[in-house]
Amino acid sequence: MTEHPEKTSHPVNPVPATAPSDGGGLGRARRLVFVHAHPDDETLATGVSIAHHVRAGDVVTVLTCTLGDEGEVIPAELARLAADAEDRLGAYRRGELWAATFRLGARSVLLADEETPTPGEGPGFFRDSGMAGTPANERPGALAYVEIEEVVGRLAAALEALDPDVVVTYDPAGGYGHPDHVRVHDATVAAAARLPRTPALYTRVTPRSWIERDRRWVLANVGHRAGEARFHVPALDDELIPSVVDDEAVTHVVRPAPGDLDVRDAALAEHRTQVVVRDGWYALSNDVATRLPQAEAFVRVEPGTGTPYPGKAEPGPFEDPR
Repeated sequence: MTEHPEKTSHPVNPVPATAPSDGGGLGRARRLVFVHAHPDDETLATGVSIAHHVRAGDVVTVLTCTLGDEGEVIPAELARLAADAEDRLGAYRRGELWAATFRLGARSVLLADEETPTPGEGPGFFRDSGMAGTPANERPGALAYVEIEEVVGRLAAALEALDPDVVVTYDPAGGYGHPDHVRVHDATVAAAARLPRTPALYTRVTPRSWIERDRRWVLANVGHRAGEARFHVPALDDELIPSVVDDEAVTHVVRPAPGDLDVRDAALAEHRTQVVVRDGWYALSNDVATRLPQAEAFVRVEPGTGTPYPGKAEPGPFEDPR
């Protein structure tokens, strides 16, 4: 696995010279921006979609709002980087983010000091807030606890510079409820409505039937595997994360083309401080075995309100309507 130097800056990832798509009738390659809170979110939540659309010839950008300074460090040899030690995890995770997005074929930019998206120098403008109720919430610049208008303004400026056709972010619950994820959802919904050209906006969700299917898969494939005793295998009736929705609520699903899952898995392995990647499944620092997504589901919502987009789901700039 690649060892990442602790750099303070990285070049903007090049966009691969693939054949451009027809842009859904736009007459040019489509521009998609995936807005996330921390490094690794882009691959865990939307890696299939990023790989899929890059392969289709679309111009894909990952816009990350913090460097994940407060993440828990899995490899013991890197524990010194943690926020309660040397506090250099953010700089290291910048390298992981660069490597992961490079593997995905996407451009990576940070919400940094400037009012345009940039790879930046040093830390990002906002700091990882940590989980709710932790001392990290009180650090200056913690993303979830600064005035939301400051986040919305900077995000709107960054998105305007990128001029996307499509913007993708978390659902209102932020996936599993992380305060930064919730803040990024709220700010992205507001910022998208301020752009001169309003993009199509999608939020990532998980259909209830997928959770049931994937937990059965983990029970069958991880539950009794030798050498994996440290990992917890969820029961079928364990509590669900907040982003689980009834299947009928989903408007669009991105299903991988051949090779997309391999690209996603290789990208996820670059986030070695945060994720353990196995064959078909992964675990975070909580050691809960979780199946790697085999597809990704979304709800199209209205910029400004975040309410479900009215009307029947139709083919458009984001694959694929249910």
